[in-house]
Amino acid sequence: MAKPAAAVADRPTLLSRALRVIERGGNALPHPATLFAIMALLVVIVSDLAARAGIEAVHPGTGNIVRPVSLLTLAGLHRILTEMVTNFTGFAPLGTVLVAMLGIAVAEGTGLIGAALRLIVLSAPARLLTFAIVFAGVMSNTGGEVGYVLLVPLAAVIFGAVGRHPLAGLAAAFAGVSGGYSANLLLGTLDPLLAGLSEEAARLVDPAYTVNPACNYYFMAASTFVIATAGTIVTERVVEPGLGPWKGGRSEQIAALSPAEKRGLWFALATATAVAALLLWGTVPADGFLRNPQTGDLLRSPFMSGIVALIFVIGAAVGLAYGLGAGTVHSDSDVIKAMGKAMETLGVYLVLVFFAAQFVAYFGWTNLGMITAVKGADVLKASGLGTIPLVVSFVMLSATINLFMGSASAKWAIMAPVFVPMFMLLGYTPEFTQAAYRVGDSVTNIISPMMSYFALIVAFMQRYKEDSGIGTIVATMLPYSVTFFLCWTVLLIVWIVLGLPLGPGAGMFLAE
Repeated sequence: MAKPAAAVADRPTLLSRALRVIERGGNALPHPATLFAIMALLVVIVSDLAARAGIEAVHPGTGNIVRPVSLLTLAGLHRILTEMVTNFTGFAPLGTVLVAMLGIAVAEGTGLIGAALRLIVLSAPARLLTFAIVFAGVMSNTGGEVGYVLLVPLAAVIFGAVGRHPLAGLAAAFAGVSGGYSANLLLGTLDPLLAGLSEEAARLVDPAYTVNPACNYYFMAASTFVIATAGTIVTERVVEPGLGPWKGGRSEQIAALSPAEKRGLWFALATATAVAALLLWGTVPADGFLRNPQTGDLLRSPFMSGIVALIFVIGAAVGLAYGLGAGTVHSDSDVIKAMGKAMETLGVYLVLVFFAAQFVAYFGWTNLGMITAVKGADVLKASGLGTIPLVVSFVMLSATINLFMGSASAKWAIMAPVFVPMFMLLGYTPEFTQAAYRVGDSVTNIISPMMSYFALIVAFMQRYKEDSGIGTIVATMLPYSVTFFLCWTVLLIVWIVLGLPLGPGAGMFLAE
């Protein structure tokens, strides 16, 4: 006897069951800050067990025997107490993120980033509208999370205004903002944050190793156009046809830029041009004032080591210029308030960093990071995996972990102390490991219920489809996720085959 149609329709699909598993697994995890606190405590306990077990490894660089150091001792307790503050204040990503965020805050608080995004999508020809929205989504990541709250709903309105399905516009913008999270033509707050974590991890192997915030710039700049193109194709060939024709008619028109906003953008452009000319003057001539004064080198120069300061200066300068031109800044108090508002949003981040800093410090003190890296490198060497299979496997691992833990920095703070040293012992640079991580971390954002803005996207989608839920978003965004994974991984493989630098002075393989 055939089952009733309703029973068949109610039967959970494989996708819905997988989503429930992911959602339950993610919800079962504690807050990232709590997770780091638990892991720091576990490091203390495991360090004592490992020391008692007599575990050891041979450092491949020095030939010295590396043994675990127990923190469950009087000396360990003293170190934990006396260095807790410096672990936090000396944590590499902390200062870099705060300084960079202050500059970006001015650009966002004065309205520059919002106006620039509207200009991009409103100025694009009709045939390039989809590309412009995905591209704008990728570029919006320079300003942190503004793309989620501004561009995603704006894109739906714009698509509806031209008679296209609003959900296709929403999906295209979400794909660019979240699926292309690491790609960009500009350096943003994520670059110094991840570089700081990579540097901390690299120093488990080489205490003098430095990771520049621009270390992935060349690869991520190229990735911007790959993601924008792939997102356009998926939107127009897969997602939009699947949604069917939009029957809601043309929605409200998006407001054009006001004369004040246009004047502000011209002020910002003039300021950006002046700053760019100043930077060229300091870097292009052999004796430029931003080059290394002793060697004339650009890679190891005040320019490269001062990238974070430049992000602050440029963001603040163009943001202030826009504010003066658009009339959104009337006094210095407006600028300070914009900076203060950005700092208010970092309260939870500061708590997370405190516990992450303790975990990373304990991991280094106990030698567990080095021992894990050596043992893991030995296993990978014995496996016989070449560079490409190894990197593809790491991208897949990062993408899978991202389904359960949404924060890019929290995941990297956990993964970097293990994988950066491990890959260094195999001959790969921390910059290369970081680039592979960023690919995996980005491509599954758009299908992860653990992504912090996922609920907001559901709310936006319900404006046009009332019964939308997590499954609706995942079904809509899955083609983007698969396509981005394939295209971005292929781009990484091309980079490997051609031996291209990932960024200024950042190769893929460590010098012998």
